[in-house]
Amino acid sequence: MMKRLLPIGFLLVLLACSEQPKETTPAPEEAAPVEDNAELKALHDNDQKDRKAGEIDWAVVNKRDSARRVRVYEMLDQDLVRTANDYYHAAMVFQHGLDSVSYGMAVKLMRTAVEMDTSMNKWLLAAAIDRDLLSRNKPQIYGTQYSRPNGKWVLSEMDTTQVTDEERKAYGVPALAQQRARVKQMNLKTLYERWTEVQSVDEILEFIRKEQATESEYDVSEDGINRFGYQLMDADNMDGALSVLKLNTELFPEGFNTYDSYGECLLKMGRTEEALAAYRKSLELNPDNSHAARVIAENSSS
Repeated sequence: MMKRLLPIGFLLVLLACSEQPKETTPAPEEAAPVEDNAELKALHDNDQKDRKAGEIDWAVVNKRDSARRVRVYEMLDQDLVRTANDYYHAAMVFQHGLDSVSYGMAVKLMRTAVEMDTSMNKWLLAAAIDRDLLSRNKPQIYGTQYSRPNGKWVLSEMDTTQVTDEERKAYGVPALAQQRARVKQMNLKTLYERWTEVQSVDEILEFIRKEQATESEYDVSEDGINRFGYQLMDADNMDGALSVLKLNTELFPEGFNTYDSYGECLLKMGRTEEALAAYRKSLELNPDNSHAARVIAENSSS
């Protein structure tokens, strides 16, 4: 039996149809990355600046803190707090509130920040939890909060059974033994006090070097020198701050934070290449230093 042939015209139609390109659904456009809220970052930075001044007028700072909290509430209502860094900055503002409502907000916001970015330093979450507990007449559990009831610093009431030193380490909190050593350090005189007496960078640098070899009554620790450097920066004494922070890298060459702070000062002075070298050294000493990594990425030429 012969096969029936299809008409030539019909074959041409089939061929034409088979050669037509298939319709494809256009790929959805990728959403633009959400940027950090610049205003919220500025609120956070001003919060920190208020606390680094040599002499703090708490009546003035408390009013500024209150205004900052009001503005963050507005941003939350307007869905302007969106990134992990936004939540971190907002948490810090509420951390400096005066009641359990603010501290509870700090805990909530910081938990969200950590959930969004698991690599984020969790110290602020531990501090917010401790402050929230103390505000509700419960002992802290991490050991981030100190008080000064009789003119001397003490570690605020604490339940040492709830958190291990390993857990503290995971949250960026010192071990119990280190916390007790810090109390002793906090009761030392500050380098800023010495600075008000001598008002000379060369003299203060020589003083720091000499005091390193003694049981000094001044805080000449890595943190103490670093804090003094920032106080000079806040006083717009950038050259003095740079000298102090550079000395800190020499006295504590394994301290990643000394290079981080030195780099920040250099960056503020417009010495970008030197700043990046300091930040790279900090990152080399501590690969988990996300701040240094971010600054390097933002300031390196493409």
